[in-house]
Amino acid sequence: MQVATMAPLTSVLFALTVATLMSLTDGAAFSTPPWLVAVPPPPCVPPPSAVAFLRARCATTLYGVACYDALIPYACTFQTSHVKLARAATDVNLAWLRGLSKRVKEVAVRGAGARVEAAALRDCASTVSSAAGLAKQSAAELAKLDAAGAAAGRSQVRWSISNAQTWLSASMTNEATCADGIGVAGDAVSSPAAMEVVIGVVRARENTSVALALVNGIPVPS
Repeated sequence: MQVATMAPLTSVLFALTVATLMSLTDGAAFSTPPWLVAVPPPPCVPPPSAVAFLRARCATTLYGVACYDALIPYACTFQTSHVKLARAATDVNLAWLRGLSKRVKEVAVRGAGARVEAAALRDCASTVSSAAGLAKQSAAELAKLDAAGAAAGRSQVRWSISNAQTWLSASMTNEATCADGIGVAGDAVSSPAAMEVVIGVVRARENTSVALALVNGIPVPS
């Protein structure tokens, strides 16, 4: 199955942007931002089987630690279900992108920094908003598949996986485009607000990558 991928140049630019960002921040961890409004996890202690399942599935992603940390609060909701786990990942991804999109728009409207920075942030506001829209479509598709349960046939599962793959891949491209734009601007983009945006986009891309990997892991009925 073919899914959209980032162009090589975009991947290179994104990697350079992240490397530059980490050097400016001394690799400091990005704590939970005040603009993130996530779905509250259920008040329960997940069973060992759910914890083991999550560890195994997160090991198949590029960001195993981030995957586990983000999804362990929801382990009681997915237990050992591939579909429910992928749904939880897309919901977490959507919450992050919605909050980030709102924050980028606020920063762009404020127009802080030099003219080049302001332009880069306006472009980011557009691409991150598009990424959030794609994340919403992915989350809705997984919710529909989850609701179908065991009644979902091979064709429906394949269709849902394909749609989610396409939208999540496109979302990653938009996220990278935002960071690349700031990276290309170079030293002209140096305000704390711009750095906050790039760090947020880096985390968004990790979340989206995790969600995509977990969608890829959904078994298709024979």
